[in-house]
Amino acid sequence: MSTVFGVSTFVTDEGIGPAQLGRALEERGFGSLYVAEHTHIPVKRESPWPGGAELPRKYYRTLDPIVTLTAAAAVTERLEVGTGIALVIQRDPIILAKEIASLDLISGGRAVLGVGAGWNREEMRNHGTDPKSRTRLLNERVRAIRALWTEDEAEFHGEFVDFDPVHLFPKPVRKPHPPIMIGGSGPTTFDRVLEIGDGWMPIYGRDTGALGRRIAELRERAGRRVPVTMFGVPAKAAAVAELDAAGVDQVLFNLETLNEADTLSTLDRLAGLL
Repeated sequence: MSTVFGVSTFVTDEGIGPAQLGRALEERGFGSLYVAEHTHIPVKRESPWPGGAELPRKYYRTLDPIVTLTAAAAVTERLEVGTGIALVIQRDPIILAKEIASLDLISGGRAVLGVGAGWNREEMRNHGTDPKSRTRLLNERVRAIRALWTEDEAEFHGEFVDFDPVHLFPKPVRKPHPPIMIGGSGPTTFDRVLEIGDGWMPIYGRDTGALGRRIAELRERAGRRVPVTMFGVPAKAAAVAELDAAGVDQVLFNLETLNEADTLSTLDRLAGLL
């Protein structure tokens, strides 16, 4: 299987625009664009950022991911457009189901829904989400979204999500629905991949040791070749070779948030690794 190469990035009001970025990626042969989401960052912070001590500025300046991906999809023909990740625990599942289905229709079947439970407890509390139950909430909302995408008269009755039969259109173009990629690499991540997901999308270098063994374990448990997309990969040939040997299907290079000129020159360098 040939490795697909894309980028994962934060699109903000201070960097390259989404249409310009999408067009530049496709022109250089990249296969995908995945964008991060944070609705806001509370000024008073308590939750430690998994990436280090100081939270980068880009985290509180992100554009809405669905708007961003729609802009990129509108000016491209082949580029896959995905959330990396959508904070489903902070989103209404009916609205998100419609947004992603609409994006999939507009893009001609190129949408991917990457999901995760999040790390910023202050942020999720502002959305009325209890951090202690966020994993159960994530599971229910993803299952409800899947039902809304695939059933003409979808209904769902759970602990957090509850609705009688409804009509929701458009349905996604991609069948049975856009892939649902599960972010994270904790001890229960594989359970979520097998229960509600279509693939695994960990962050490079965050609890991803013995990667080849872990991918083999996941695929053995699933009884199929579960797609694996590696997020935030450094621009190094050795990293690409490592991931290829481990069985990773898609490599998403980490693209820093820069102005248009600097982004284009960075993409030129990254293209040399394709």
